[in-house]
Amino acid sequence: MKKSFLMIPVLLALPLAAQSKEGAIEVSPFVGYNVFDKNQNLKDHLELGGRLGYNFTKNWSLEGTLEFVNTNVNDRSITAYRSGQFRAPMDKVDTYFYHLDALYSFKPESRFNPFVTFGFGGAHYNPKISDRDMSTFDIGVGAKYWLAERFALRFDLRDTFVTEVSPWQKGYQNVSVAVGLVWSFGGKKAPAPIAAVAPAPVEKVVLVVAEEPAQVFVEKVKGMPAKRKVVILAFEDIHFEFDKSTLSPEAKHALKHSIETLKLHPETKIRVAGYTSAAGTDSYNQTLSERRATAVRDYLIEEGLVSKDRLSIIGYGEDRPAEFEGSPKELYSKAAKANMRVLFEVEVK
Repeated sequence: MKKSFLMIPVLLALPLAAQSKEGAIEVSPFVGYNVFDKNQNLKDHLELGGRLGYNFTKNWSLEGTLEFVNTNVNDRSITAYRSGQFRAPMDKVDTYFYHLDALYSFKPESRFNPFVTFGFGGAHYNPKISDRDMSTFDIGVGAKYWLAERFALRFDLRDTFVTEVSPWQKGYQNVSVAVGLVWSFGGKKAPAPIAAVAPAPVEKVVLVVAEEPAQVFVEKVKGMPAKRKVVILAFEDIHFEFDKSTLSPEAKHALKHSIETLKLHPETKIRVAGYTSAAGTDSYNQTLSERRATAVRDYLIEEGLVSKDRLSIIGYGEDRPAEFEGSPKELYSKAAKANMRVLFEVEVK
């Protein structure tokens, strides 16, 4: 019993595909309670039943239903004959309802799927009070709650009109409420999601140089098969102090260590981009970002790491920050340090 209760949250957490599958067959046993029209003189009673349905589309389905109610005559003091009414000396009455219904699902792909249903059928009583079965016309609402891809709980509230021939004649209103289980079989599989096609799919290799020069982290982001590769080297705040564009000895070592990757692709072109924190005027920060990009470019040329014709620079100033600076006046905040950086992009054709 304990294991059964533990399985409930597991089932609720399962990912689900489209539930009301086109072409699927659904089997649904149920138990309910039937409230008879008082003019029929029958006691309200539990009912048992089952449904067999077929989904023509995700939204529309057709199902056959059979219900059984074993009840009794309510007031046995009634003995006079009245059309459609049970009376003494009758006592136990077996009632069978059978009907064919159309069902429309509002949210066929969701875990909770409400629906409406309507249909027609017949009612058979034993002992008989008519020379033939009575006609039924029903309408109802309900919902399915999927616990797994092919297993659900179901709730129904239905109003069934019972009459001799047609709904325009005098008849009886029977209301029933039922809960049951649903098992789904077959049906078309949901199509696999189509991946969005990026304008220029690439494989990116991101090298982030941390405070320790030897710590270089590599993250690969793979897209569709690409004809080009982009390598982005990002330099954190250790490379630049506030309002400075000079590289520290530690930064130079880290840069030299990281740039070894570029030697594997001598045909590449490199654009060095400089950035600043939010403190300072726009014009000053623009100039400072260009100075930082120039400092990195010149160092690469001086050390013979990259030839001059492969390099270009650009400054973004305080635009495109790595982190938002809520208080620009805090010159050495974590966000400010993250924005005092240089990164450059390499395209490998």
